[in-house]
This record gives sequence, C-alpha cells and structure tokens, in this order.
Amino acid sequence: MHQAAGVHSSASFAASLDDGREVWYDGRRVDVCRHPAFAGVLRELGRLYDLQHSDAHHKEMTWTSPLTGNPVSLSYLAPTTPAEFAAKTRNSHLWMAHSHGQLPRIPDFVANVIVGLYDYRHELGKLDPQFARNAENYYLYCREHDIALTHAIGDPQINRSASLADYPDNALRIVERRADGVVVRGAKQLATLAPYCHEVMVYMSPAFFMRSAPEYVIWFALPIATPNLRLMCRESQTEHGNSFRHDLSSRYDEQDAMLFFDDVFVPNNRIFLLDDCQTAAAGFARISAWALYVGQIRFLHRLRTFLGVASLASKAIGVKDFREIGDQLGELTSYVELTRLAIVGLQNELRPTDGGHLAPGVTLALDAFAAQISARVTQIVRVVCGSGLVMQPSEADLANPVLRPLLERYMGGKDVGVDFKSRLFRLASELVSDRYGLRQELYELWNRGDIVRNRIALYERYPEREAIEANIVDLLDGASAALQAGHLNRETA
Repeated sequence: MHQAAGVHSSASFAASLDDGREVWYDGRRVDVCRHPAFAGVLRELGRLYDLQHSDAHHKEMTWTSPLTGNPVSLSYLAPTTPAEFAAKTRNSHLWMAHSHGQLPRIPDFVANVIVGLYDYRHELGKLDPQFARNAENYYLYCREHDIALTHAIGDPQINRSASLADYPDNALRIVERRADGVVVRGAKQLATLAPYCHEVMVYMSPAFFMRSAPEYVIWFALPIATPNLRLMCRESQTEHGNSFRHDLSSRYDEQDAMLFFDDVFVPNNRIFLLDDCQTAAAGFARISAWALYVGQIRFLHRLRTFLGVASLASKAIGVKDFREIGDQLGELTSYVELTRLAIVGLQNELRPTDGGHLAPGVTLALDAFAAQISARVTQIVRVVCGSGLVMQPSEADLANPVLRPLLERYMGGKDVGVDFKSRLFRLASELVSDRYGLRQELYELWNRGDIVRNRIALYERYPEREAIEANIVDLLDGASAALQAGHLNRETA
C-alpha cells in the first residue's frame, strides 16, 4: 500500500497529526501538536506507540501484514482462531496495563470497532455491494497505516423531546446526494480522544439508530482534517498553574470534543451504510463485539489501579487492619476478581461470526455490572482515604525549608515519608474527588450505553430464560402432583 509503514512510533504519530485539522479550544483555533493543553496526552500516546517497537513488547503487540510485510498492530487483527484471539487479548492487556486503565478511548478501542465493521461487511453488501468493498478497503487502510480513530455515535443535547421533523438539527443528516458522495450537516456529541486521532468513524448508538427518515441513517468515516469539520474541545484538565501533583490528568486527560459537520462532503468510498435502520440496528452489536470486550479489559485495569491506591493509602495512614476498612478493601477486591473472571468467561465463549471470525462472548451483563459498580468503587476509595483527599502539600510546600519540618512531623504516615504519602493521596484525589476523576466516573456510567436499556436487553436476550422458566413450571407441577397424591393417601387411609 502507498506510504504504508506499519505501526507508529512516538515521532511518526506526532508528525501525522500536523495536518491542518480545525481544532478549537477556549475560543481559539489551536495546533494540538504544540498547544500546552494537549502536550501531556500526546506524550503519553507516543510512549504507548513506542511500546510496539520495544524489544520487550514488539512481538506481543504486532504481527506481519500479509499485504506489505510491515509490522501492524494486533489491535487490527480480525481473529479466525483461538490462538489469534488470545494474541489480540494479550495486546489489549498491554495497552491497558501500561495506561493503568485511564484511557477509555485508547487507540486499541476503536481499532476493534473497525475490525467489527470488516466482519459485518457482507451484511452491508446486501444493501449495496460497494458498502462491503468500502468496509474492507477501509479496514485494510486503517490496519496498514496504524490509524488512530475516535467514534461519534451520539446526538447533540438540544431538545431530546422534539422530533426530527420538528427540529432537524437534533441529529446529523444528509442534506445533498451527489453522484460522488453525500453532504452531511449537523453535530455529534461527543467524540473522546478526537483531537489526537487521524480519523472519525460516525454511526449511531442504540438510542438513536431507529430513525423516522432515511436521511438521518448513515455510517461513514472521514479524516479529522476534512474541510468544514470543526472540533470544539472541552476545558482541559491538564492546566493548573501551580506545583500540586497531577500525575493522572497530566498524562491521561484524553479530551472530548463536539464535532460540527458544517456541510461536510463524504465521498462514496467512505460510506458503509445508507438509509437502512434495520441493518444499522442489527449491526451495532456486531461491529462493537471486540471493542466492548477490550473495553472490559481496560475496566479491569482501572479497577486494579483503584485497588492499588486504596490498599497503599490504608497502609499509609495505619487503617488497613481496621475491620470496617478491611471490609471495604475486600469488596473492592471482589469487583476486581469478578471482572477478571468474567473476562475469562468471555474468552471461553468464543463464537463464530457470519463474517468468518471469532468474537468473544456477549458483554451485556458485564457492561451493566461495570456501570453499576463504578460509583461504588469511587466511594470506597473516598472512605478509605477520608480527609486526606482534601489536605495534602504541593511540591513547593515540600521543598520549602520553613514548612518541611512541620510536614515531616505532622503529615507523614505509618512507615512512609511525607513525600510518598502526599503524592499517593494526590493520586487518590485525582481518581475520586477532582474534576478529572468525576469526568472519568461519568464516563464509566454512560460509555457502554444506557444501563437500563442494557439490563432490559440482557433479560430479553438471555438464552437460558425459557429453560429456567420451564424448570419453575415443572417444580410447580411436581409440587401440585405431590400435594394431590398426599390428599389421596389421606382419604384412603
């Protein structure tokens, strides 16, 4: 493939973002490669990309492209055997472990949406054979060029009570159909990691894919640097202007953006679905199968981070052996282990797809569970740490010769010095009490979809439900027969 070089390094990744994209931050158009609000995550993503070239992890994170012979990311492997699926899983664990579960839209995630798109191509081809070719070509393009993607699947919050007929701007729509493509107008809320991505994959979440008009139904992908595509970023959590430690937000504030499509042209070869609600509805779960699975791997590593912080904090202030704290730590450990065991279960329920690949087990139960426990996990760390989340010295305080003796005497911990304790509790504070942690908690609640809808879908689709109901009917029938037999025995006695 032309100019395909395989997996990115930190240098090639940063250079690839210098493409004239239109990104707005705090009222100004900015260059994400040079603006300080974007520097920390850019460095961290570069460090993660460099892992693909390291002696320690190159073989665990890449495979050889059959097209070019280049090393390409295992994130883009469409597995056909259990061994290939296991290799993908190990790769995802590396991405998530090295970012401590703190990058929900890490490049490994949407890469697996594109794997799902490729797997679903034959169904798309039933609508138009060109859609199948587009999906396959786009998958190969992303794989060979190590494309980092965001996805945009939600509508803007304007007036959710209004119909599209009454308020057309409530959703992205096609405003012109041409021989060479379509023109779309509208917005998508929100696209996580978008300023650092090469491309965006646009489709519809389950809350929005049953549209009343075909012009609102479209799947497509475009470069972030597409003319008339504008990104507006939320306030960065990396700019602090003081010496307090921010070890998480300075590295993992992945940014979220509104995407404005101001009459944006989408060429035919970038369209994967048009007009058909039913295919879009059936396809969402299909194209999300691998992404939802790696999302749970990421959540496991996030839970492990919470457990590590809570455990160290309990030791640092001498409360680990308090019965109430031990109960909280045990509860948190149970969430880590239940999630790990559930992921093992998904690995052991591999299912062949119509596209010829192996997908993991269905994640609906774990999706609901993760959203259900996320706030509780945060609360446990708050209980363990107590007021230490609020009051810790800055780096300048620690270096101040007047304050230092006081800090060592009154703000140290059990068998730990004030430096370690203050940095540990600052880390805990970022996780559970400042704006970085609160944004992450909100993300965990909503990123897998509406928890109520997921629970309903889990119940309605549960394959054992009818058998379970039949067992109860048999129990009642058997109990009734036994009761009747008892009556007959008493009458004849």
